[in-house]
Amino acid sequence: MSGPRPSVEVAVVMRRERLNNPWQPWRWVLHEVVPNEPAFGSEPRLIYAGEDEQRWLHPGFKVELFRDEAEGYLLNATTPAPCWFVLWRMEESPTVADEPIARPFVVTLSYNEAARWMDSQEMIENVPAPAETVAWMRAFADAHYVPEPRKRKRPESFRRLEDRFGNPA
Repeated sequence: MSGPRPSVEVAVVMRRERLNNPWQPWRWVLHEVVPNEPAFGSEPRLIYAGEDEQRWLHPGFKVELFRDEAEGYLLNATTPAPCWFVLWRMEESPTVADEPIARPFVVTLSYNEAARWMDSQEMIENVPAPAETVAWMRAFADAHYVPEPRKRKRPESFRRLEDRFGNPA
């Protein structure tokens, strides 16, 4: 079967918040994932600036659903708190007040994909996914997830001694 994969365009909002810490005055955290709109443009931009907080909009992320990730979508959809997973990194340029800026790189709905990123020591955060996104993801997972057959291996204790240790003769 060919054709375009199911997908949705989103934008990521990163929050820079003030800390009461002399060694690290600010930190970056994932704030939210929102539907992308053409008015957002294509470059990151400051959308809110307060004394203790800034919010930066990073538009233009395409979240595609892949058949081989169906198990990861099902795991996410069936948790008590289904979510978006965002891989982000600190980037030296551009900067905010001579400090690096947080830049999202990938957005996914797959629990398994996010777990692989975490295993490779990437910065992964999550925020709740809206009900309509969860329903869309769940419908895809239900249509494409095929559990792998489990192969049962008999314990060694069920094998004959000669088969386990060889013939002593």
